[in-house]
Amino acid sequence: MKIRDEEALDYHSSGRAGKLEITPTKPFSTQYDLSLAYTPGVAVPCLAIKKNPEDVYKYTAKGNLVAVVSNGTAVLGLGNIGPEAGKPVMEGKAVLFKKFADIDVFDIELRAPTAEEVIRTVQALEPTFGGINLEDIKAPECFIVEEELRKTMNIPVFHDDQHGTAIISAAALINALELVNKKIDEVKVVFNGAGAASIACANLQMLLGVKKENLIMCDSKGVIYKGRTNDMNPYKVKFENDTPARTLAEAVVGADVFMGLSVKGAMTQEMVKTLAPNAVIFAMANPDPEIMPEEVLAVRADVLYASGRSDYPNQVNNVLGFPFIFRGALDVRAKTINEEMKIAAVNALAGLAKEDVPDAVIKAYGGAEIRFGRDYIIPKPFDARVLTRVAPAVAKAAMDSGVARIAIDDWDEYRDHLEERLGRSKQFVHLLINKAQTTHKRIVFPDGDEPRILRAAQMIVDQNIARPVLIGSEEKIMRLAKELSLDIHGVIEIVDTKKFPRMKEYAEELFRLRQRKGLKFAEAEDRIRSRFNFASMMVHLGEADGMIAGLNAHYPETIRPALQIIGTKPGTTHVSGMNVVVGKKELYFMADPIVNVDPDAETLAEIAMAAAETVRSFGIVPRVAMISFSNFGSAEYPQNKKMARAVELVHKMDPALIIDGEMHADLAIVSSELRKNYPFTTLDKAANVLIFPNLESAHIACKLLGQIGQVDIIGPILMGMAKPVHVLNRNADVTDIVNMTAICAVEAGQ
Repeated sequence: MKIRDEEALDYHSSGRAGKLEITPTKPFSTQYDLSLAYTPGVAVPCLAIKKNPEDVYKYTAKGNLVAVVSNGTAVLGLGNIGPEAGKPVMEGKAVLFKKFADIDVFDIELRAPTAEEVIRTVQALEPTFGGINLEDIKAPECFIVEEELRKTMNIPVFHDDQHGTAIISAAALINALELVNKKIDEVKVVFNGAGAASIACANLQMLLGVKKENLIMCDSKGVIYKGRTNDMNPYKVKFENDTPARTLAEAVVGADVFMGLSVKGAMTQEMVKTLAPNAVIFAMANPDPEIMPEEVLAVRADVLYASGRSDYPNQVNNVLGFPFIFRGALDVRAKTINEEMKIAAVNALAGLAKEDVPDAVIKAYGGAEIRFGRDYIIPKPFDARVLTRVAPAVAKAAMDSGVARIAIDDWDEYRDHLEERLGRSKQFVHLLINKAQTTHKRIVFPDGDEPRILRAAQMIVDQNIARPVLIGSEEKIMRLAKELSLDIHGVIEIVDTKKFPRMKEYAEELFRLRQRKGLKFAEAEDRIRSRFNFASMMVHLGEADGMIAGLNAHYPETIRPALQIIGTKPGTTHVSGMNVVVGKKELYFMADPIVNVDPDAETLAEIAMAAAETVRSFGIVPRVAMISFSNFGSAEYPQNKKMARAVELVHKMDPALIIDGEMHADLAIVSSELRKNYPFTTLDKAANVLIFPNLESAHIACKLLGQIGQVDIIGPILMGMAKPVHVLNRNADVTDIVNMTAICAVEAGQ
């Protein structure tokens, strides 16, 4: 990726300068709010904290606040550029903390060139922060600073340049060695570079099993051998090796692992040729690695390669570590970040790389398949699951090792809390999945031989969401499963219609249902071979509890067979659709974006009733607004009158349902403005169910929100069927399919 200087400068300078702002978390719009936030109200928590200093975590932001501290002496690959010049990097670090783990950060750049000055300043910051992330401080001062601060401070202190790189690379190394079938306590490891990151990586790898006698470290002067006196310090002395090798080229002969934390071009193709068979190369110099993967591949096909670059596989990126390590440490108020916590993070990351990768992650990285193997040994930086794997592992390790000041008793609840930090969509989906897991329903998939369905089915089984039934050629499905490395044999039921022994019985039932609709028996025998008809019949006969279909078909092709065979609920005259729109703070349910083109008042009332019933099934109280371009008769048009008429009809059918309209969409979701202008409204709070006047407006609203609204959209949910049937968008990914299956199972369990 090529980034022009002008683009980078414009990014940082346009609009509000920099990348950060401070936003209040409490109301601050009235004199009363001001009195609570500042004088005189603020005195009350001040006195409470004076009485019990630990209450600072209760009444202030300290427990979620980290300082990113640097003196600018070793900024990225730019060197000693000073604290002001390093500030954009520290702001960027703050953004990463917030983005990936919802941790607030103040970046603090110090004019403090010596270790002693940094130590004294950071020690004085302890009352303000819940943790300290040291950044871009040159070696060996960085070792001195961290060691002293860890001894003297009672909050976590973490030098990411050291330990972040160590943790991520160690996780990648564990998986790399597994793939090349080598044991960590037997491999010969050569490091090039003896700075902060290199020494931290070597220390952690020895904790994980690498033997000291099998580890050789080189710096710009060559091998750090026993007895060397040139350019040495106490941190290098620890890695003296009794070896005749004096140069990097000599050291790498027969090496199983090369760890590069040095400079571009430090490793040559001739050196690569001398490595052991199935060697591992981690070329982590940034922005240009010690050797490029193309250079390695040109001389060796058996080498497993990783680097720090995002444009090649196996990126060793520190963002996989520090946000989640601090999240776990802060959540148990750890006094420090110890070795046990680091190893827990290593194992959590290594394990996650072996799990199936969500489509959202695959799409974020170009759409190519991502699966554990030589090109994927470490999770991708934008994999949201890292938070819920690493933070709990770190928190538990802190508790087990005795450095936590508070305990987590319910780990499921804690993971739910972490998912909530990622957004309400995660929380909503998690609640759905929890409900689905109690139902054990059989859900049939007509598109059983579609790769996305297969992958979703594996996840559905693994998470115990439902019991999937796949329709399709058993031979093709098993072949696809093998290609996708899925374990479905004997776990997921497959129904091959060509081999199904009761096809005549199914045809007879279809004929019975449709004989007075002009269907002949021969036509029934032909139609039942259609997957949609067959799957609908399974649901009709109670041999499946619900159906998920439409991945490779238009809506009518899916809905028509379901309507003809399964039918609608008693008293229902129209089926309808609804999307769940999930914002950062609220959930909205929008209907009807898929079925009814221009519904009349009676149909709109039925849609509103169906939507309210569905929302209640999710454990949410529905508050319905009938959306229009006028407010309570402010414009006299038929389109508006039908919305008002629908409200009257719903009031008669279900007087307890909270519903009002017609009204503008913005008023519907801002209850304070609605009640101020229309105090007679029956909406006591903002609406969460929005009924649109026609398919056109609902469809446009949902599609626009999905693209520009920073929301997640789940659906469409088909409402009004006698038994659960849901239609997938043709571009639905695996996560969409899993979510819709959870909805289907929950509905079937009502």
